[in-house]
Amino acid sequence: MLEDTIIAISTPFGYGGLGIVRLSGKKSLSVAKKLFKPKKNKTKIQPRLPILGNLYHSEQNEYFEEAYLTYFPSPHTYTREDIVEISCHGSPVILEELVRLGIKAGARHASPGEFTLRAYLRGRIDIIQAEAINDIIQAASYKQAKISFNQLEGSLSRKISLLRNQTIHLLSLIEASIEFPEEGLQISSKQISNTIENTIHSIQKLVESYNLGKTLSEGFTLAITGRANVGKSTLFNALLERERAIVTPYPGTTRDYLREKLKINDSIFTLIDMAGLDSPLHPIEKEGIKRGKILASQADGVLLLVDVSRKETLKDFKLIKEFKTKNILLLFNKADLPHKMNKEKVKKQGKSLPTLEISALKGTNLGKLKERIYEFFIPDQKQGGEVILHLRQKLLLEEILVCLIDGQRCLKGGYPEEVYAEEIRKTIPLIGQLTGEIRADDIIEDIFSRFCVGK
Repeated sequence: MLEDTIIAISTPFGYGGLGIVRLSGKKSLSVAKKLFKPKKNKTKIQPRLPILGNLYHSEQNEYFEEAYLTYFPSPHTYTREDIVEISCHGSPVILEELVRLGIKAGARHASPGEFTLRAYLRGRIDIIQAEAINDIIQAASYKQAKISFNQLEGSLSRKISLLRNQTIHLLSLIEASIEFPEEGLQISSKQISNTIENTIHSIQKLVESYNLGKTLSEGFTLAITGRANVGKSTLFNALLERERAIVTPYPGTTRDYLREKLKINDSIFTLIDMAGLDSPLHPIEKEGIKRGKILASQADGVLLLVDVSRKETLKDFKLIKEFKTKNILLLFNKADLPHKMNKEKVKKQGKSLPTLEISALKGTNLGKLKERIYEFFIPDQKQGGEVILHLRQKLLLEEILVCLIDGQRCLKGGYPEEVYAEEIRKTIPLIGQLTGEIRADDIIEDIFSRFCVGK
């Protein structure tokens, strides 16, 4: 498979001013020469120097587009193979025809992520850097793009490598003291314990960073819920700044749910507007309420609305009690109307829940609400260090933590050196899986299947 020369469109599908077809492999240049003819005869193709020419249709014996060709010889390329890039107008018809002709000339169509897979298999990058490449392409926010760029540059890989080296050094000292006790190579239990403790602390910080990483890369799901006619759809529209949901003065207007993206600062929120959680008047409304409860229970956070223009009821208290185990922002809506609700009585039901008085209809405190949403629901972004963006990385780090904690427990429990050394030794292959030094084919396949074709 690695011996094949591959070809694919590297720019997004659709119409644009520029489109790029990329080839990688030993035959890249020879295939490209069948597709591209320089405008000046006998022009020598020089590395990394774009050449102006025309695309040639071998079947029709005619030119069909003006283009630039750039040749990048191995090993100093993205894939560590010969690479050729052909740039022309971003017409899907032209780009697809160019790929078809390239396949006819001896190349093979690239699989999703195959260019990056080759970079990984040829040792140019590790699996963490490969994941970072796709993260940059699909970045949901500038902050995430910046984190991913740093990881592409090797920041996280270096941190993991340092942890691996520290663990190997610790193991070598323990095993030296086991194998050669007469040489005076004993390492104190306190030294071992301190090293393990420091490593555990470093990994715990990485694991904890995943909450922020997940929010930055996947967005934060925020359910807008409350009783019927408290203004959920009005707030939904107001936050989006457009009329997305139907709003009427009649209870039960919303019978299904709507999802929309909202960007606040550098984070993406998925807002969910749903049916009011009240007594249904229709079977369809009953199904909407059922779905709404499921969505609210699965959401990362909840905006719980109550209507201050109505007197508080047991149903309001029941909703607060139902959701108070989740991340909730309690909103007193319709503040532009005369107040009939005893807000202090309602607040006591929620105890320490953060609250805010708003008017979704008039826009009162909506700017402050966005600030509160960002501050309350987004994990602490003041933390320094690396941020884990992938569940795969988090799960492996948690496995490493378990081994180290077990090793520390055995050490403190007075077990022989061989016992806690074995627990520590278990972390080495796990670290290898984390960086991709130890390859699990199903995991590798899953990672690269998420890439676009042409990257």
